[in-house]
Amino acid sequence: MSQAECYERFRALHDQLFIMPNPWDGTSALLLKQAGFQALGTSSAAIAFALGRVDGTHAVSRKEHLAHAQLLAGLTGLPINGDFEDGYGETPEDVSRTVEAAIQAGLAGIGIEDTSGDAGNPIRDYDDAVARIAAAAKVAKGRILLTGRCDNFIQGRPDLDDTIRRLTAFAEAGADVLYAPYPADMSGVKAIVRAVAPKPVNLLISPADGIVPLAELAAAGVRRVSLGSALYMKVMAGLRDVAVRLAAGDLEAPSGGIPFGQVKALVAAAAA
Repeated sequence: MSQAECYERFRALHDQLFIMPNPWDGTSALLLKQAGFQALGTSSAAIAFALGRVDGTHAVSRKEHLAHAQLLAGLTGLPINGDFEDGYGETPEDVSRTVEAAIQAGLAGIGIEDTSGDAGNPIRDYDDAVARIAAAAKVAKGRILLTGRCDNFIQGRPDLDDTIRRLTAFAEAGADVLYAPYPADMSGVKAIVRAVAPKPVNLLISPADGIVPLAELAAAGVRRVSLGSALYMKVMAGLRDVAVRLAAGDLEAPSGGIPFGQVKALVAAAAA
């Protein structure tokens, strides 16, 4: 499937609510495809942690992230959305180049957030953030689905009004999808959906106060649910528990996994 076909397929998925999980390597991507998911997203956190690096500090390069996304796309044939942090660069022109590179790499979607990578001032100034989305949108329009993301809540700035101000401006600047990880509750989710309508909203699993049934999210107008690093963390929790048992001498602890032959066959089929 060509990049243009992936883009059109990905865009069409946003006509109704769907789940977009985030794998971190080839086998996790293939298992998610096998489960029936129609699109996948990268996770900047999962990539960074898998490489032994700290997320949100520009520790993973654009080249590395693009190669990772291409691996997922090539193995699965599914539309891939890239979680490309702040767009990899200090200027709007840098962000434009990142979007173009993502298109050339075959991605169907790309997310650009208003973070800075600076722990002392993690959220970019409003005008800078909007200018970066506007620059991305000029390249993305009709070619790749652009998600404009505000990270206020996960950066310790629980300001719903400022979040809505930013997301509305991102929508007006040309973002196709809007996203703010972990609003406090469903009232915040609904306020965001209303503010940027009719453009679709992505939600990271659920609001911060707890998991909400998928039907309720659909009724609220959410159109995409992503998982970020949640699947990676779930698998790491399982590994941690097995490691503790194994260190205590329990040789049965690692048993019960997917049979080796099944994984080998899955990867072999994708690589053929």
